Amino acid sequence: MILPDDLALVSHSGDQARPFAGNDHQRIIVIGASAGGVEAVRQLLSYLPANFPAPIFVVLHIPSYSPSYLPEIFSRAGALPAEHAQDGEAIRAGRVYVAPPDHHLLLEAGRMLVKKGPKENRFRPSVDAMFRSAAYTYGPRVVGVVLSGMLDDGTSGLWTVGRLGGTTIVQRPQEAGYEDMPLNAIRQVEVDMVQPLSELAASLIELTAATETGAGGIEVKDVEDELKRINVEIQIAAERNGFDLGVMGLGTPIPLTCPECHGSLLQIHEGNLIRYRCHTGHAYSPAALLDEVTESVEKSFWQTLRILEEKRLLLQRTGESLQISAPAEAQQLLALAAEATKRSKTLHQVMFNPPLPSRGVAEAEPID
Repeated sequence: MILPDDLALVSHSGDQARPFAGNDHQRIIVIGASAGGVEAVRQLLSYLPANFPAPIFVVLHIPSYSPSYLPEIFSRAGALPAEHAQDGEAIRAGRVYVAPPDHHLLLEAGRMLVKKGPKENRFRPSVDAMFRSAAYTYGPRVVGVVLSGMLDDGTSGLWTVGRLGGTTIVQRPQEAGYEDMPLNAIRQVEVDMVQPLSELAASLIELTAATETGAGGIEVKDVEDELKRINVEIQIAAERNGFDLGVMGLGTPIPLTCPECHGSLLQIHEGNLIRYRCHTGHAYSPAALLDEVTESVEKSFWQTLRILEEKRLLLQRTGESLQISAPAEAQQLLALAAEATKRSKTLHQVMFNPPLPSRGVAEAEPID
């Protein structure tokens, strides 16, 4: 891939980008995982030697409300030192950089950004956000790796890595603790390799020893519009205002709203992939959007039930207090309380015992 100077060393934070301290062929390894990912990353690192020449960046979905001990775990796993990435820190080869809790890890030319931009696929840090920034900045030098995890964070980012000339590798799904992330990546992206962890580590060693990256013959003119969109999405993750950046022009508006902030949603196409992003910056794959909408529906159910229960309680207590001074009014209020009780029980039953779908024509018994 051939990038012009203004795209090759872009600084998404607005500061002057610093060149990476390495030759033009030095690889950048980006790894994404979720459930089951701690053990997968630990095993992978255990196979890598102390003289591994490339920096490694890891995004794992971890709780935002508790400290992360991943650097300690990964440092003990093998010969490479691991640490939490720091905003603005220069990249050093032979190190493992881990995204801290509740922060996106993004890569610029020669340094890292650690930012609290909008969640992507319901997560911060997001695998897609890191992969996208690495691919945009380093193109064919990037090796993207998707390991064990639920749903499909990493699929869009891996597509971008491959689209911009990088190498794409996925853990063999049968070996992964949770196969969703590897399977979704394989189904949606033409990946270069699907391997067990031991072979995957050997591939990383071989790739980092190569003197050429193999750009894949992609010219800027072939991906110019995609580069502009990718850059906007990276800047959104880096805490820039999406609306000011022209996020509304990145895709096609659809009649759905973001379940996180209720902003307007856009539909974005990446090859055969379909994604969604709202005007404030939240981004979703179809699976992540469905998960978030389902959770929102359940929250709405509980809120409605709470309101009905409060109404019933208010009507009941007020009616009881008026039974002596205003018996006719009391009876009306108690009748309304009974109706509220009935509605509450109906809603409760629907929540926990949803009705079975009725049998349609296609499911009817055959007629002789």
